[in-house]
Amino acid sequence: MSPPMNPPMNESNESNEPSVAPETDRGEGRDLGSGAMFDGIAARYDMLNRVMSMGLDVRWRRALARAITEVTPTGGEVLDVATGTADVALTIAAQAPSLRIVGVDPSAGMLERGRKKVRGAGLDGRITLEIADGLSLPFADDRFDAACVSFGIRNFKDRALGLAELTRVTRPGGLVAILELAEPRDSGLLGRAARTHVRHVVPRLGAILSGSREYRYLQDSIAAFPPAAEFTAMMREAGLAEVEARPMTFGAVVLFLGRVP
Repeated sequence: MSPPMNPPMNESNESNEPSVAPETDRGEGRDLGSGAMFDGIAARYDMLNRVMSMGLDVRWRRALARAITEVTPTGGEVLDVATGTADVALTIAAQAPSLRIVGVDPSAGMLERGRKKVRGAGLDGRITLEIADGLSLPFADDRFDAACVSFGIRNFKDRALGLAELTRVTRPGGLVAILELAEPRDSGLLGRAARTHVRHVVPRLGAILSGSREYRYLQDSIAAFPPAAEFTAMMREAGLAEVEARPMTFGAVVLFLGRVP
């Protein structure tokens, strides 16, 4: 139930909540949650995610990819913002062999790991990875048939602007899909267990496995992310229609969907 970590845009912690401003790792001069920080853990990023989520991050990403591939036309092009090591891009490509994917991320180290995975899968011709800022996407209006962010938008410095950019580059009728972590709100025993895992186990386990403090800020960033009702309202304000939220794993993860009218 613990969360995958994707580097935020703009080489800084992109949360619009002052209470979770980036904490500085004085030993290395890096903001916790920054793209530079993820350069430092890129080599073990995938392993950390598998262990901390008990493998559930794979299932969550498949759900995101399925939502996209079910509605994106044959031969279409998908944008994956905060692509990290390209797990979502690879999952989409596996589910829909006709689709092309462009992944963007601020971390050169993460993208290099992603490129190795893409080459290993023989998908160089369908997946392109680029350094780019999610708050200022270097693409024309209406370019993509769909766009997504997986475990990254909670760290955007300006979430409203990030949503506006996703909407801008997606063609009318296209899907915008956002997969994000949340505080489990289920009041039952399993819900309480999920909250304990996210609040206490994840930061400690991540710090132990990574040998650093990078993952400790995670608890606050999840707690600061707005409830589903509030975030879906932000999506509508960004111009999206047919907005819905699909909670998974006792509410520890939510898949947000919206259409560009």
